[in-house]
Amino acid sequence: MTDFRSEPSETPEGSGRARRAWDAYAKGVQRVGAPVLDPFAAHVTSKLSGEMIGFWVLWHSLGGFEGLEAFGMHKTTIWRKVKKFRMMFHEHPDTYNFEGITLDPEKIWQSATTETAEG
Repeated sequence: MTDFRSEPSETPEGSGRARRAWDAYAKGVQRVGAPVLDPFAAHVTSKLSGEMIGFWVLWHSLGGFEGLEAFGMHKTTIWRKVKKFRMMFHEHPDTYNFEGITLDPEKIWQSATTETAEG
C-alpha cells in the first residue's frame, strides 16, 4: 500500500485547481450581489453533501443497485442511502442529474482498470 505522506501536496489544497475555480466564482457572485445569493448559496450548500454526491457518482459508475451490491455495499446501506438521497433531492439517484457534473462510466472503468494494472 502506498503511503502518500511521503509525497506531500504543495498545500492542503493540492495544486489549487478547485480553490481557484471557487474563488473566481465567488468573486463573480459578489459583483452580482451577494445579499441576494447568500440565502440561495446556503440552501444549495446544505443540500450538496459530499456523501450524496459520492453515492450518486458510484450509483451511475457501477450501474445502480446491483452494481453497488456487487461492489460490496450491503443492501440495507444502499436502501438507506437511496432514501436519504430522495429526501434531500426529491428524486431517485437513477433519474437525478447534477447540473455541471457529467460522468463517462466507460472512461471511469478504463481508468480504474489501467491504474489497477499499473499499480
